[in-house]
Amino acid sequence: MDLKLIDSQDTSATFSAPDALFGREFNEALVHQLVVAYQANARKGTRAQKDRGEVRHSTRKPWRQKGTGRARAGMTSSPLWRGGGRIFPNTPDENFSQKVNRKMYRAGMAAILSQLAREDRIRVVDDFTLEAPKTRLLAQKVKSLGFEGVLVITDEVDQNLWLSCRNLINVEVIAARNANPLALVRHPSVLLTRKAVATLEEMLK
Repeated sequence: MDLKLIDSQDTSATFSAPDALFGREFNEALVHQLVVAYQANARKGTRAQKDRGEVRHSTRKPWRQKGTGRARAGMTSSPLWRGGGRIFPNTPDENFSQKVNRKMYRAGMAAILSQLAREDRIRVVDDFTLEAPKTRLLAQKVKSLGFEGVLVITDEVDQNLWLSCRNLINVEVIAARNANPLALVRHPSVLLTRKAVATLEEMLK
């Protein structure tokens, strides 16, 4: 698979990328499972509700068992009552994680990269660095390369890049080892360095 290489001297330059990473068929069901699992694994249990043993109530029987014409009631903590406890309450230790096999993850990531390549949304560059930690410099560089919104994947994210990209809502810079399915699908374009391609190939082979 040949990807377009951004070169100031040769506008038609291409980069020969491995077919195992950029030549797979797109599996929509697998990609959907990967994205959902990634988002689920990032969730934290921040909700707490009380069951019928934790709500504040009296253990006194509201009315006698028979003769009132009303339904039987033992105490006001019943989940059927307003102010009663929940039957299956949410707890802070809820586990939302979903397991994805390593082989499935690698196949799904390769499918996403392959589809991006087919849609001409991936570019390769020799190197991507900044001279100073300035947001304006990064915005200018991204614009000069022809991008409006882009995910930049480098072999290593240095301090200048990390500090410069924090205030740009349409630009994200991550290391190749931190590449994930959600980041790949949410940006309109992806910019890879040569070393990042080699790292991804080693990770996903």
